[in-house]
Amino acid sequence: MKLRLWRSKALRRRMALVILVTVPALLASEFMAGALPVPGNPLLDDAVILVFGLLTAWVAIGFWTAIFGFFVLFTRRSTVPLQMPSVCALPESTTAIVVPVYKESAERVTAAIEVMYRGLEKESALGHFEFYILSDSDDPDACVREQWAWAQLCRTLGTFKRVHYRRRQVNIKRKTGNIADFLRRWGSRHDYMIVLDADSLMSAATLVKLVALMEINPTAGIIQTAPGIMLARTLFGRIQQFANRLYGPMYAAGLSFWQLGDSYYWGHNAIIRVAPFMQHCALPRLRGRAPLSGDILSHDFVEAALMRRAGWSVWLMSDIAGSWEETPPTLLDELKRDRRWCHGNLQHLRLLLAKGMLATHRLMFINGAMSYIASLLWFIYLLLGTAVIAWHALIPPNYFPAGHGLFPVWPVWHQGLAVVLLALTVLILFLPKLLAVALTVAQRRTHEFGGLPLLFSGVGIEFLHSALLAPVRMLFHSRFVLASLSGRKVSWGPQQRQASATGWREALRYHALGAMLAFAWAALLYALDPGFLWWLLPVLGSLILALPVSVYTSRVQTGQAARRLGLFATPEERTPTAEISLLQQTSLTRQTAARRAVPGFQAAITDPYVNAVIMARLSPVLRRYNEEVTLTRALYRVRLLRHGPTALNRREQLAVLGDRGLLEDLHGSVWASSAERASLWSLDIKAKA
Repeated sequence: MKLRLWRSKALRRRMALVILVTVPALLASEFMAGALPVPGNPLLDDAVILVFGLLTAWVAIGFWTAIFGFFVLFTRRSTVPLQMPSVCALPESTTAIVVPVYKESAERVTAAIEVMYRGLEKESALGHFEFYILSDSDDPDACVREQWAWAQLCRTLGTFKRVHYRRRQVNIKRKTGNIADFLRRWGSRHDYMIVLDADSLMSAATLVKLVALMEINPTAGIIQTAPGIMLARTLFGRIQQFANRLYGPMYAAGLSFWQLGDSYYWGHNAIIRVAPFMQHCALPRLRGRAPLSGDILSHDFVEAALMRRAGWSVWLMSDIAGSWEETPPTLLDELKRDRRWCHGNLQHLRLLLAKGMLATHRLMFINGAMSYIASLLWFIYLLLGTAVIAWHALIPPNYFPAGHGLFPVWPVWHQGLAVVLLALTVLILFLPKLLAVALTVAQRRTHEFGGLPLLFSGVGIEFLHSALLAPVRMLFHSRFVLASLSGRKVSWGPQQRQASATGWREALRYHALGAMLAFAWAALLYALDPGFLWWLLPVLGSLILALPVSVYTSRVQTGQAARRLGLFATPEERTPTAEISLLQQTSLTRQTAARRAVPGFQAAITDPYVNAVIMARLSPVLRRYNEEVTLTRALYRVRLLRHGPTALNRREQLAVLGDRGLLEDLHGSVWASSAERASLWSLDIKAKA
């Protein structure tokens, strides 16, 4: 389809979406105006109506996106008017598969690369792909483990030419800087790059298909897949995995329906045309000392907008299978990730007036920010509702608001309308889930989720779980928004991907404030008017129950118990794909070997093989340092030889790992040491013989 045709179709669809979102919001505002007690406080009432209308509009966007997706999947229509290759034959193009990592499990990363490498080998497509592990790790032990795992991987695969490893000395601009560093060094070698996260996996057929799509559609700049979630073990993770596999395809199809070539880029599991990305997608640094300044954390939305500004289309291919990722295993891990995402999405608001941005992407910036601002609006709405109750409970009513009259005006609370509003809200939230079940039944895929009874049970428990966690997320997201707007800095730690149960003490530290707030709020409502407590009880009860819910859903044991019962089954669990099965097997083998002997900074100096791997990656030409640096490195040497590996801090250890001459000297000196000094390095002095 020509550019003009899909853009005109996209315009019509987006106008329809705007109408479908605006009309329910206006109607809901009218209903709310009728449901509030009269006479009341005009300022409070208007604020309640305004916030409720905004929240309804926000919820309606997700609702209609799901409806669009349902009809697309039910009618089996393609949402993307790209030319589809009949045969995925690769021309003479080259594609880089890049995996940025930051203190990740080196064994998990290399296991996924091995799976994809062997898959491409079977597809006879390996000659068109190269893999790059791009490390930003600033922990010496992690750096050594990564390089050792990379070397072991290359030895296993029998090649060092198609799997590369690079660690930046200076972590500038985090992931975006890491990708930019790769492009400066190797971008000109490749036509495309497929960006993966450390927990991503793609089948070889999907990798080949993405390249073929790029080749046959020369105006496409980015093609994003809709990755499914895999390998969840905790109860929290399994519920998220179940929801992703059941509802996710419908929402992705809906997004693709109205976005068309102005789509999102999610930062991973996507293919990018390298040349225009290098030319047009360099991210600006947000100037000033005001809140939301500095490096853009949520880079992907901005890169998609910049690609579209340059005239290249961005597509979400919701119907491409063979693309997976993992999910945070616990609620607290999800919230820690959301803290960064919240700050990054709010930064997009500073780009709303940037020159040349398409209106669609400006709206996407607003939509992304609303993902977190909506929680603050919901919290404000609850506060305003409490203020309305307090007003009517504490302020004597004015029975003659229009002056003296024959008949008083009695305050009236229209509970019937309030019940209708509540029912409509629940319907808007729950109907897409029922449609997803109906779609699964219509497509005769219920066996992929364990059968109809288990499917309905899973949906019911998932809805209850979502309802319990919604107020918790509301409270945390509200805090995140206020913290970002107040200028607080956001730390960027490694993503927790391995299942690690939340302890009671940790849960208490995170959830105690919310529980205390809920108890105080409930006491206030009871004192004002006990009848209104029931309306807020689901919200307040969820905040009180957050602590045990967070703890028990974080455990692998509860997740595995649910699996034994057949709950939250997914297609990949019922019939594992070859790639996921091989990933599990390979990861287990590598992690078992790592537990027996995990190399770290100490091994980089003492172990001949690890030392050789680290030095092999450094330049064979010894660098010349100035007098000050030379003296500093000499002091490092003396301290290490006298006091052992703990004599240096993390920054100093990293400096040693980057100095070939010093590493070589230390290795020889330690092995030539006396028995007493060798014991500092846990060396068996007899082994020297």
